[in-house]
This record gives sequence, C-alpha cells and structure tokens, in this order.
Amino acid sequence: MGKTRGWVVTLVRCAAVTAMLASGPAMAQEFKSPDILVLGDSQISFGSGPVFVDFLSNIEARCAPSGRDKRRLKNFDPQNTGVIGVRSSSIHSWTARSGAAKGSICDVDQKWKVNAGTYGVVNKTDNQFKQMGQGRNYQFCTAGKSPFEAMFQEGYYDPDLLILSFLGNAARRWADNPDLAIKDAQRLSAHLPQDLPCVFMTTAPAYTKKVAKLRARAQANIKSAFAQTGNRCVFVEGITPETVAANQSTPRFFRRNDAGKVKDPYHPNERGARHFFDLRGPAICKAVFSALGGSGSGS
Repeated sequence: MGKTRGWVVTLVRCAAVTAMLASGPAMAQEFKSPDILVLGDSQISFGSGPVFVDFLSNIEARCAPSGRDKRRLKNFDPQNTGVIGVRSSSIHSWTARSGAAKGSICDVDQKWKVNAGTYGVVNKTDNQFKQMGQGRNYQFCTAGKSPFEAMFQEGYYDPDLLILSFLGNAARRWADNPDLAIKDAQRLSAHLPQDLPCVFMTTAPAYTKKVAKLRARAQANIKSAFAQTGNRCVFVEGITPETVAANQSTPRFFRRNDAGKVKDPYHPNERGARHFFDLRGPAICKAVFSALGGSGSGS
C-alpha cells in the first residue's frame, strides 16, 4: 500500500512538472504587476510604445525631480514599466462590460489575429504584437466585467501609476457630444481603483489639418469633462500649437510611400513620437508628480 501511494505521488508530481514546463517559463512564474502602466490606442503600436518605455524608465533624468517628488520615485521602480496599446480603443472600450466597445479590446482581430502593441515588462518576447485575452499578461476579457475590472482584480495588475493615452478613436464621439465625454470620464472614475494615481494624456496630432481640428475639439470636451467630474486623472494636452505645427510640417514624422508622400496621417512614427515627447515632456513630468501627490500640474 505504501509503495502504491508513493508511486501515485510520483506520477502526480511528474505530471505537475510536465504541465509547468509545457506552459513555458513565463507561465511557471508568479505574475508581477508593472509599477508604471501605460494604456493607449494604436499610436502606441505605430511609434510611441518604445518612447513611453524610454521616457518613464528614465523619468528621474527626464524630469529632474527634487524634494518630495524625488523621494516619491523611491516608492517604486520606474524600470518596471509596461505599455499596452490596443487599436481602435478608447476609454469607453476599457469600461464596457459587453458589446462592440468591449470587443475592441477582446475580439480577436480577424485579419492579423492580434490587436495590440505591447512593450516593456509586459512583453519580453521578440514580437511586440499580442492579442488581448491571450497570455497571462493580457487576461482582461472576463464575462460580465469590463477590461478595467478584470485587469484590476485582486492579485493581478496593481500599478503605482496609471497613464492613459487616447484620443483618435473617440474623437468624433467627444467632439460632437460633450455629454458622452462626461459619461466616459464618470465611467473611468468608477472603474479605476480609488487609490490609483492616474494621468490622462491625449495623443499626438494628426498630419492633416481637418483631422487635427476635429481632435482639438474632442480634446477640449474631454478636458472639460474631467474638470466637471472631479479631475480623476491629471490631464495633459497632446494637441498644442507647438505639437500641431511640428507634426503638420514634418512628413518624416509619419509613414510615407516610396514617393515620400504621407500614407498614414494618423499615427506618428517613432521619430515623430520622440519629438512629441520632447515638446510635451515637461507637462508630462508635472502631471506625473501631481498624480503622485506632488506640487506639479498637467497642462
């Protein structure tokens, strides 16, 4: 009887080890939340993802904090930064519990089979593109819950700072209907942990003037919505006279065809993203320390 029991235990242990090895080293380790988490749209996939990682991982050098702001950085590790950008997504995608809005996060892309660009500590593979809902770092698609509610459930994502970067996919929604902007700001507040410091920044301007004007109206309405609903996240304007002038006068900040003509006016490439962060870096720094409880403020 003792020998039989020992044999069974050995089999169980072997099966457990086999299952662990089959799932890969990452699955065999306990999930570790990023200290800084950035969520955004397809601008992250097309250029700004690596720039977010570089900027935030070197936030002390980029922002030159002093006093209490500098001490606040000792409470977490900026190198532990994760960045996720899901195409066709915005605030209402991350707060939806069902329907097409949630589908922007959770439905498998029918053409490419992936719908997001992921960077930093949430993706240590050679392939930046992932499908939300697949893989231990992207389990945001629980039935009856919003992606935010699934993400921030106990034992999963627990960042010290959340940075949201959206605009384009809600531009018409916010520009045409300020009430929807207010609704989105309210729902965002309801779906985030109450003690989670948050920065909301609108994305970089488009190359074309018509699109930039629409997004400027949308930015004004969502900024007003945050103010009217209690400023849950510190707001940073991505669209400013300086960023608009830079992007609309610099074709090389966007993907171009062989003739040099801009073929994608919506998504700045990495070169454009780095210039954008050079222009808006001081405002982002102020917003981060304001969100963490310091003296700065976004603009």
